[in-house]
Amino acid sequence: MGPVTLITGGSTGIGAATARALLKEDHRVAVTGRDADKLAAFAATAGAGERLLTIAGDTGDEHDVAAAVRRVVDTWGRLDNVIANAGFSLPGNLESHAPEDMRAMVLTNVLGPALLVRETLPRLRESKGRIVLMGSVAGVRHTPGNLYSVTKWAVHALAENTRLLVGQDEVGVTVVAPGVVDTPFWDERGGSPGAALTAEQIADTIVFVLGRPAGVDINHITVRPTGQLG
Repeated sequence: MGPVTLITGGSTGIGAATARALLKEDHRVAVTGRDADKLAAFAATAGAGERLLTIAGDTGDEHDVAAAVRRVVDTWGRLDNVIANAGFSLPGNLESHAPEDMRAMVLTNVLGPALLVRETLPRLRESKGRIVLMGSVAGVRHTPGNLYSVTKWAVHALAENTRLLVGQDEVGVTVVAPGVVDTPFWDERGGSPGAALTAEQIADTIVFVLGRPAGVDINHITVRPTGQLG
């Protein structure tokens, strides 16, 4: 049987593309999401049978994260990789954001990955597995009033802090920082601006990271479309 990989935010966009790519590589894949209907629609088109597990829940809720990890381990007996992909942005900037929306974004984008790491480390130490955290080009460059950028800076910091925590345990940690990607992320912004990558291209990057041999730890990959200067 293939390795077991858990992906948060896996029903659409980069998460769904990554799940499809890993299923083709014979992984057993569990995807989480808050919308049960979207998860069901994804499962219906994935054609993976018992190698795909869909789990409804909120990545920013500690009980949902713990329940998802338990279900994966109860189903397949192990956990080899986790991909903290769930996240969202808000239109406008911090002057225009509603405080409750700001709170939700911080909980999903920052607390969510931290909870996932915390909950999965015991299993990943056993399997000498890998952690992939979805960062962003926004996590390495500032733009005016961009709170999403702040959350992704935090994800990049979490990746390095986690690497220092588990490197001696042979657990790999990688932050993947995409530039502009043509996904539903841009729907409420009128479409992606100019050159854009596809979700499948980011998925290929993640598959590459997870496929490195034992002893090789790629810590940071930034992926931009040709033509994106910022």
